[in-house]
Amino acid sequence: MVARFVRWLLCLIGLAILGFGTFYVVTAPSPLPASHWANLGDPDIKNGEQVFWAGGCTSCHAAPGAKGDAKLVLSGGLALNSPFGTFHVPNISPDEKAGLGGWTLAEFGNAMKRGVGKNGEHLYPAFPYGSYTRMSDKDINDLWGFLKTLPKSDNVAPPHELPFPFDIRLALGGWKFLYFNDQPRVVIANADDKIKRGQYLVEGPGHCGECHTPRDGLGGFLRDQWLAGAPNPEGKGRIPDITPGSKSMAGWSAGDIANYLETGFTPDFDSVGGSMTEVQQNIARLPASDREAIAAYLKAVPAR
Repeated sequence: MVARFVRWLLCLIGLAILGFGTFYVVTAPSPLPASHWANLGDPDIKNGEQVFWAGGCTSCHAAPGAKGDAKLVLSGGLALNSPFGTFHVPNISPDEKAGLGGWTLAEFGNAMKRGVGKNGEHLYPAFPYGSYTRMSDKDINDLWGFLKTLPKSDNVAPPHELPFPFDIRLALGGWKFLYFNDQPRVVIANADDKIKRGQYLVEGPGHCGECHTPRDGLGGFLRDQWLAGAPNPEGKGRIPDITPGSKSMAGWSAGDIANYLETGFTPDFDSVGGSMTEVQQNIARLPASDREAIAAYLKAVPAR
């Protein structure tokens, strides 16, 4: 009887080890090899600056309350409250110790497209790599080149404040297994080049879905509700539906959307407010053709 119990116990232990090993292999960090980033050539700094504004990097990585040129000092420090705890945005200035000055293009690229940190660890998706994975390697190389031209800061952001079990990075591999992919968020039949450009900007560097798309209990996008509006992740109010079925935007033309992104004024002469203010100001720095492309895409996505 004792021998049978021991055999059963050993079998259970073996199955547990096998299950954990399988989970670890399937969900381990998966960076792209260094060779993937080796032959991209010199970055186009001008394009990198456009990618920078499209991505709204200053909105999170500049010091809270920064104005003017101070917004280009990406010292981090902003606290992002979420249902999973508080995330503290890191320094991504070119500082060699506190920022990204000691990083390589491959390390930066893998953070952007694979959610993998400098030391091979999973990154939390509060950093929107779930959207940045849709970006082109060229744009990431150009963005990296531009970031290296910005001022240095020696500010060190505090560690994240996350309760158990959200403080276990290993579990992020399971989250990635369930939700992380680089596929288009919607399929638009017969999309022309303008719509394709808009889709790239919205789904990739612009990461609009991170706020405008509702999520399930584990923080994954509800894929059939793309851009349909969601609770504010920081707990105040609601982020609006921006699909053609929106109660507030259904009557907007593509021209109205493009004008709003440029000027901050709605067709009813109301003005942009809240966290969208900085987003609009960033997008206003893009070429008019990009704002028109974003508008064309938003008119083409499925209405919710």
